Amino acid sequence: MNALAPELSVSRWLNLAGAPPPSLSGLRGKVVVLHAFQMLCPGCVSHGIPQAQKLHRLLAGRGDVVVIGLHTVFEHHAAMTEVALEAFIHEYRLTMPIGIDRPAARGPIPETMGRYDMRGTPTTIVIDRDGVIREHAFGQADDLSLGVMVGALAATPPRAFATEPAVSEDCAGGACAAPASPPG
Repeated sequence: MNALAPELSVSRWLNLAGAPPPSLSGLRGKVVVLHAFQMLCPGCVSHGIPQAQKLHRLLAGRGDVVVIGLHTVFEHHAAMTEVALEAFIHEYRLTMPIGIDRPAARGPIPETMGRYDMRGTPTTIVIDRDGVIREHAFGQADDLSLGVMVGALAATPPRAFATEPAVSEDCAGGACAAPASPPG
C-alpha cells in the first residue's frame, strides 16, 4: 500500500497531557503507528491495545515515532460511551494519545474507519515519515514484524517535503543531460 494517509477525523482526544491534538500533516517527518480499536473487542484487549501501548512506551522518548490510538466504534454504540472509554483507559493505564473516531453522518462506520477502508478492529496502520501508508493490517499484527517495520522506517530519513521536484544543475529546458563520461 503506497497511498497518502488521509487525515484523522476525531471528535475528542484523550491522554494529550497538555499537548496539542495531533494531526497527520503535523506529524510529517515522523513514523506514525495508528492503532484502531474498540474497548469491547476481545482481540483488541488481549493483543492489539497492549502491543500499541508497549510500542508507545518503548519509543515515546525518541521523538521520531508516534503511536496513536483510535477508538472507532461500529457496533454496540450504547455501551461504548466516552465515559466508559475514559474508565477503560484509566483501568488499563493507557498513556498513548487516543482519539475518538467521529461518528458518520449516515451508517454505523465512523469517519476515519471509512476513510481508511478498515475491515474491523484491531487494525494497525503504519505511516512513514512522508505520510504514506506502508502497512494496513487487520487482526493480530505480529510483534516482531511490526517492530522491524517501524524500526526500518524510523531509520530511513524523510524525503524533502518540497512541493516541487528538485532540479539538477544538468537539467535545462525540460531535459536532463547525463554527466559526461570520464576520459579514458
